[in-house]
Amino acid sequence: MTLSTAPSPPPALEEEPLPHDGDDYHGIVSLDDEGFPSQFPESGTASEKSSFAADFYRSGTDWSSLLLSLEDSKQSDLAQDSGKKMKQANLFQIWGFKRNDAIGSVESGPSKSGCCDDGGGSSERKIVKPENRCSIFPDTGKEFENAKSSRKRKGSCGENRVTRSCPFYKKMPGTMFTVDAFRYGCVEGCSAYFLTHFHCDHYGGLSKKWSHGPIYCSPLTGRLVQMCLSVNPLYIHPLEFNEEHVIDGVKVTLLEANHCPGAALIHFNLPNGQRYLHTGDFRACKLMQAYHLLVNQRVNVLYLDTTYCNPKYRFPSKEEVLNYVVKITKNHLKIHPRTLVVVGAYSIGKECVYLAISKALGVKIYANASRRRILQAFGWPDLSDKLCTNGNNTLLHVLPMSSLRVETLKDYLKTYKEQFTAILAFRPTGWTFSEKISNDLELIKPVSKGNITIYGVPYSEHSSFSELQDFVQVLRPDKIIPTVNVGNAANREKMQSYFRDWLKG
Repeated sequence: MTLSTAPSPPPALEEEPLPHDGDDYHGIVSLDDEGFPSQFPESGTASEKSSFAADFYRSGTDWSSLLLSLEDSKQSDLAQDSGKKMKQANLFQIWGFKRNDAIGSVESGPSKSGCCDDGGGSSERKIVKPENRCSIFPDTGKEFENAKSSRKRKGSCGENRVTRSCPFYKKMPGTMFTVDAFRYGCVEGCSAYFLTHFHCDHYGGLSKKWSHGPIYCSPLTGRLVQMCLSVNPLYIHPLEFNEEHVIDGVKVTLLEANHCPGAALIHFNLPNGQRYLHTGDFRACKLMQAYHLLVNQRVNVLYLDTTYCNPKYRFPSKEEVLNYVVKITKNHLKIHPRTLVVVGAYSIGKECVYLAISKALGVKIYANASRRRILQAFGWPDLSDKLCTNGNNTLLHVLPMSSLRVETLKDYLKTYKEQFTAILAFRPTGWTFSEKISNDLELIKPVSKGNITIYGVPYSEHSSFSELQDFVQVLRPDKIIPTVNVGNAANREKMQSYFRDWLKG
């Protein structure tokens, strides 16, 4: 199938700001010589140590260190009003910004004209208008704007925007493609934007005002992009799994990533014979060793999800964790039959955990209306048929992962106090893994307080260290580029040392 990357642009749409999490690393504002994010602010450069914020926090309750010197005070126009002027008056200069009172803005660096509505992905220009101020946290790179004022943005070239350079590892060499690079706006020279899956650290930057180019993704991801983010469907180009699609002369195939529903590995076969595999987020498994594209053809460059690329992360298989969760649930219900079972989940992902409990107990699954809408969009009859709209009709509920706190669950239980007297909750994530427990799940100690019991179980939808090793040794790519935890050179070098060891011989 041959696809074009030149859709007819729809009419301009007003933007609703979309909050989203940081990328897999945090604080992408500038890139180092290797194209990776610069070191984080907490690394403590000389300039940071002399900043107003650093002086402020070092001073404790003694603010005298923040006062201008007597010589500086004499030079101030307001010195006669107060002999003690705070350094904060020069905060813009300390930050490296300059005031432009004529237009009521603050600028940094030379103004550059970009090729796109938002000023272009490569511009270093930063403009903050008084009516549209935002708080930019240097340690995360996240930008939080006043919702009301952000709707007033005109979207003219470079106006009211903070632009960021797109890291090299989100660009596919020899193509005009980027992968999961939506937060960088219009990337110069990009004709096609690929989205591996519908998690906010990957789709961040997409909104109903998106107009920078076609979005290629799996059909399910495309449905969620349109349904949840209101992206104009003219820009969404769903690609079926396991089918070859020709885009700008490049053969592109999506493969199952074993992550969240709709997640894809993306295989690029270039006209010059080079082959790239971008894993997005994935959990490597034996089934992937049978993917004919990976077995029969050499992968030259592997863009690898390195979320758990550390030898300490050797968690058990999904199946082992699911069996453990079901066993704990059954045993708990035998002792406390009036228990409400809660599973923590993200907007999508972790469905197998509550599906396993539902099948084992023969009960329905309760989720709120917004989650049900998303789950029904999967088109999975086994899941859709098990959903119910009334929490009183089942003992199995799904809540956001952030709600799995003792006090929050106590409040939640009050809603169903006539039917349930206790809560058994599961927090399924690889981050709960402990080296002390390793693969012996029986060693897990739950958090119990009164009638609330919370189990952290190492159910991960990312590859463990040993699974990454097996995957790489089967593929044996010419080059591996990590895509997660790349925020400093030490991490990158450590991962590269693992890769070299895996590929020896």
